[in-house]
Amino acid sequence: MAAYALALTSVAAETENPSRPISFSAEIGVGVEYDSNVGVEEVDLSSNQSDYALTLDAELGLKKPLSSTTDLSLSYDFSQSLYQEFSAVDRQTHILGANLETETQSLNTGITLFYINSRLDSEAFLELYRISPSISGFLSKKWFARGAYVYWDKSFENRPGRDASTNTGEADIYYFRNGLRSYFNLGYRFKDEDADLKVHDFSSHNLKLRYIHRLVLFSRMTKLELAWRYEDRDYSTVTPGIEEERSDHRHRWRAEFEVPVLDNGAIQIHTGYSDYDSNLPQADYSQVITGVRFLHRW
Repeated sequence: MAAYALALTSVAAETENPSRPISFSAEIGVGVEYDSNVGVEEVDLSSNQSDYALTLDAELGLKKPLSSTTDLSLSYDFSQSLYQEFSAVDRQTHILGANLETETQSLNTGITLFYINSRLDSEAFLELYRISPSISGFLSKKWFARGAYVYWDKSFENRPGRDASTNTGEADIYYFRNGLRSYFNLGYRFKDEDADLKVHDFSSHNLKLRYIHRLVLFSRMTKLELAWRYEDRDYSTVTPGIEEERSDHRHRWRAEFEVPVLDNGAIQIHTGYSDYDSNLPQADYSQVITGVRFLHRW
């Protein structure tokens, strides 16, 4: 999402000054969350029990113009969740990112690289590498389109059968009702995942619909985001235990409201509901996550 925001901001920029300076950004956040069904989605684990978590996160960003049309962006993201009872799923994630983007009058091209390292209860859990070339541009004054290919390589600690490579095609279209103050985003993604253990191979069709609206309340620019995501996932081989091919249908809804406070701070309130329908019992569950977070940006 950070890469999308950078791209949209870059598209909206009107300056063509070739001597643009290097820019830096930073953000820190702290919050609390309620999770109705603590688990680890990547390995189909859910507890059917609720808990509260303290959340901590930080982001660092650098953007360096390489020419009047090309920018290089580097980023580092850190996040940590600390559960009150389920410390075994305390999660810490580090993300290193790089984005090279070139703008022309009618078209933008770019490539992003990410390295992601995630730990559970201070132990190694998941490592991912991601590369994604993309192309984007305005179709008209209010319509913007983006297409991308994404390759993932992921490896799990002590779960080698789940190690996998993923090929994904993505297409997004944006409709700007009022510039970046109010817009819709509709997206489609096809994913094909090839795991070391064939029982985890799957292909999926994904849809998303987002609406972002910024409005002034009490002289402050607030932000509301509503999102729905759907995934239809089909596995390629018979799954032991159910003796048929696994099939998942996943709906996710999320609402987030952000209110600026102080000079560079904000309070975010979010809630989300996930409904995972699967013929594999341990992957068939629902979940509610609600939280509040204070953040400060530079």
